Amino acid sequence: MKGIYVLFFFFIGFSNSFAQQVADTLYNPPIAKPEYPKAKGPVVFIDEGHFNFHTKEGRYKAFSNLLERDGYQVNAYKGSFTREKLEEAKILVISNALHETTVGNWVLPTPSAFTEEEIATVKQWVNDGGSLFLIADHMPLAGAAAELALAFDVEFSNGFVFNAVSKPEGIAYFNRKDGSLIESAITKGRNADENVEQVISFTGQAFRFNQPMQQVLVLDERYINKLPDTAWSFHKNTPQHGVDGWSQGACGTVGKGRLAVFGEAAMFSAQLAGPEKNKAGMNHEIAPENYKLLLNIIHWLDGKLD
Repeated sequence: MKGIYVLFFFFIGFSNSFAQQVADTLYNPPIAKPEYPKAKGPVVFIDEGHFNFHTKEGRYKAFSNLLERDGYQVNAYKGSFTREKLEEAKILVISNALHETTVGNWVLPTPSAFTEEEIATVKQWVNDGGSLFLIADHMPLAGAAAELALAFDVEFSNGFVFNAVSKPEGIAYFNRKDGSLIESAITKGRNADENVEQVISFTGQAFRFNQPMQQVLVLDERYINKLPDTAWSFHKNTPQHGVDGWSQGACGTVGKGRLAVFGEAAMFSAQLAGPEKNKAGMNHEIAPENYKLLLNIIHWLDGKLD
């Protein structure tokens, strides 16, 4: 349990201590059956054009390594979104984008990380057959992606979701046993070895949607959403509300394309935190199945799972 508390207090220090997070380059979980031969799969773009906290060679190095070991061609996407460039890929991953003015200044208001033209471009690309994996963490990261999410009828809350019942309050356990991890193609995988029984998230946001989607991670009455005006600054008058039935992960089709939305990013990373190099993310002992969920999401976005 001590390791979990160390991990949680590390995540509390995110906004003040970016340099303390480095990728765990030794994290290589088993992939019994890669989807493609090496570098023969579709192109996956990881957005790096919007002051992203997670990048291909940075804090999502383990993410990109995992996909490359599964045969995908993972490339960084630089600059603004254009239809011509997006046509080069099958899947676009956007994780924790920010507006330039918000970098190092995590206070309200939170401007959009994307222009109206970019949002329209991405929406049309998905509608025409592209696959978007949109990941946005707690405030202000959720707020920075809120306008993009809303274009797909998904409502981000731009808050912090905490467990009001148990400690550490920022760690969320989603499992099939209590119904918080919903059985679907994404949790079942391609075969029994890829079944996911439990995944962990590390302090994210809650969202709702106004179109048909499949919930994957469901919050219940134990969780509350706190809405501070400054990241990680909470006091007795900080607004809060329950999020019973809200999501932290969901997927659905949009026209000819596919959309996966998740409200927490560290769950798909593998990092070493602080001077003691504490494991944080998929590599932590409490989250051994998170990487399976990530691969299943990618396979679903790729059309390999229905």
